[in-house]
Amino acid sequence: MTDNNHDIEQPEGRVPHRVIGTPSPAANTSLLGREERAGADVDVPGVNLQNEQTARKGERAAALCFLITFLAAVAFVVSYVVFQVGDVESTQTSTLALGGSLTLALLSLAAGVVFWVRMVMPKYNLIQERHEMASSPAVRDEVGKTFLQGAAESGVTKRPLLRRTLLLAAAPLGVLPLVLLRDLGPRYTNFPQKLRHTVWGEKTKDGKDRRLVVEGSGAPIRAADFNSPGGILSVVPEGYEHDLNALAKATLILIKFRPEEIKAGTNKNWTHDGIVAYSKICTHVGCPAALYEQTTHHILCPCHQSTFDAADGAKVIFGPAARPLPQLPISVDSEGYLVATADFAVPPGPSFWERGDAEAEVRAKGGHA
Repeated sequence: MTDNNHDIEQPEGRVPHRVIGTPSPAANTSLLGREERAGADVDVPGVNLQNEQTARKGERAAALCFLITFLAAVAFVVSYVVFQVGDVESTQTSTLALGGSLTLALLSLAAGVVFWVRMVMPKYNLIQERHEMASSPAVRDEVGKTFLQGAAESGVTKRPLLRRTLLLAAAPLGVLPLVLLRDLGPRYTNFPQKLRHTVWGEKTKDGKDRRLVVEGSGAPIRAADFNSPGGILSVVPEGYEHDLNALAKATLILIKFRPEEIKAGTNKNWTHDGIVAYSKICTHVGCPAALYEQTTHHILCPCHQSTFDAADGAKVIFGPAARPLPQLPISVDSEGYLVATADFAVPPGPSFWERGDAEAEVRAKGGHA
């Protein structure tokens, strides 16, 4: 591409010269030093140098962006240390802090580079020369000079404020991945254990099995009152009605079947009088699987249409879910209320890295995984 007002000519008998901006740098130019080339701002055909006032504004704007990048990267590390995870609220705060600081760091770094290129570096027209693949020594020497020339035009040698603030901004960004590697350490080896168990495996303060109560009202459920085939209830553990962290893993759906409707996939020893309890947490991504079709006994997750056969151990019959909904062992206490006799045999909810060991243990004991 050429400009009619700025034709770049090459003398006869000379190696083609790719003009980027100002004249070729001196031999003793230092890329990161403070020396300035003589005649660096001399007009060159095809090159439009930036106005010095505009260049200084761009320098200050880019430097400000690089400083913001540095502070945001430091804020990322501080947020990682300060905002520890452990429950829903703290995890949300940590995610917002880490994501916000990293976003600000990357955006401000990109903005600084844009200011640098648009307001500091010169505007020029280029003629792309095509040569043989094997370059002559003279051409290679010219390439080296062109590189130094381009470095000088970028302002790296002339404007140390840009150079230093860019290096300052880049330093903590290179450390951020190393900070995240800390999550792979031994501190979090017990985290999968928390995902394996729910409060259904805990006894009450008086040592009794924990009752199933209706979600919302908290009313305990008598087996004799839940006697209509096809009925369904959403239930939670007694004493944890308002604990969102516990309910994220322990919420159930309770379904009443006729005895002849229950198939072999369901563990009948974990049922009571045709009443079956399944985890309400979809094994795909954790949505509430609570839509129930009475005639087909199908449980539907509304998020991604995973479908489970409630009469046959809640096995998957359609959709992206890879595992059945875990079944909870239930019985009744001395007053006839439904209680959980044990925790889920396998972890409820979506799969995680180390859950395979738990399934292997269940299969070895002859249980339903």
